[in-house]
Amino acid sequence: MQRRKRRIATAVSAMTASLLLSLPLTAAPAQAASHDPVVFVHGFNGSASSWNDWVADFEADGYSSSQLFAWSYDWKQSNATTAQQLAAEVKSVLAQTGASKVDLVVHSMGALSGRYYLKNLGGTSYVDHFVSVAGVNHGTSVASLCGWLYTSCKEMQTGSAYLTALNSGDETPGSVAYAAYWSDCDEAINPDTSAELSGAANVDVGCISHTDMNDDHGVYEQVRDFIG
Repeated sequence: MQRRKRRIATAVSAMTASLLLSLPLTAAPAQAASHDPVVFVHGFNGSASSWNDWVADFEADGYSSSQLFAWSYDWKQSNATTAQQLAAEVKSVLAQTGASKVDLVVHSMGALSGRYYLKNLGGTSYVDHFVSVAGVNHGTSVASLCGWLYTSCKEMQTGSAYLTALNSGDETPGSVAYAAYWSDCDEAINPDTSAELSGAANVDVGCISHTDMNDDHGVYEQVRDFIG
């Protein structure tokens, strides 16, 4: 009798183990804390709301809202002034999150303040990935339409003193991972390829308008995968 009971117990144990192994594994919750915080920098005539779609996309893909920082600044001022404010913003984000680095995602003119921060204000120590989305990295002839009005716009003009200094030497300094996404029919950047960065992963995303570049879900997916 005892032997029969032991056989039954062993069989039940084996069946239980088999059932447990055959059950589908429940997806582990997204490990949001494993991501760097993301700081978004808008462009000319933009605001933090320019990033609403991508912030929602990042949240849907496992990022916590406490890791996503879109901020507004005075887009009329010099991009060097904005870079100083960005440096303060990054320090604030690191203090709030306890992270050691952020990922910096910029659109259009936001590339000029973001890159200034990296090159001149020690930003390479605090940035893991830098993503330029339709960035005015080498200027655009379109900026001549507003250069007489705003300092920031004058700095976007092809051959400006600001861009000449920014692009002198290494365009992708430090150990930061750089990517530049550009459109081959960008109405705001002329020529389109001026959005590229030497030393970066330069990606032609096809024909997407300038204002749609940081709303487009396909571009978002590439950026998400790049920053990992």
